[in-house]
Amino acid sequence: MLTSVDTDLIRVLADPLRLQIVTLLAQETLCTTHLVEETGARQTNLSNHLKVLREAGVVETEPCGRYTYYKLRPDVFALLAGQFADLAESARGAVENKRACP
Repeated sequence: MLTSVDTDLIRVLADPLRLQIVTLLAQETLCTTHLVEETGARQTNLSNHLKVLREAGVVETEPCGRYTYYKLRPDVFALLAGQFADLAESARGAVENKRACP
């Protein structure tokens, strides 16, 4: 069954810094300090991007003393991957379908 791809999530992930954050968090759970070191972004800019990722449900937080750690929600990416797989399957079936021009 074809499901539509979550365009809001695609827009969230399309930003280069947010994609870099997601890529880093796919490897390990990190705090803001680690992410500043890894990305070279300013802390305020990074915090704004993390807020967008949190609100989109892509990451979740884990308080640890005075630090906040961020980790990915793999289920979100599994759902998105499934949506793309459905789209690919639909495209395979549509190869023979050609609408005639008027």
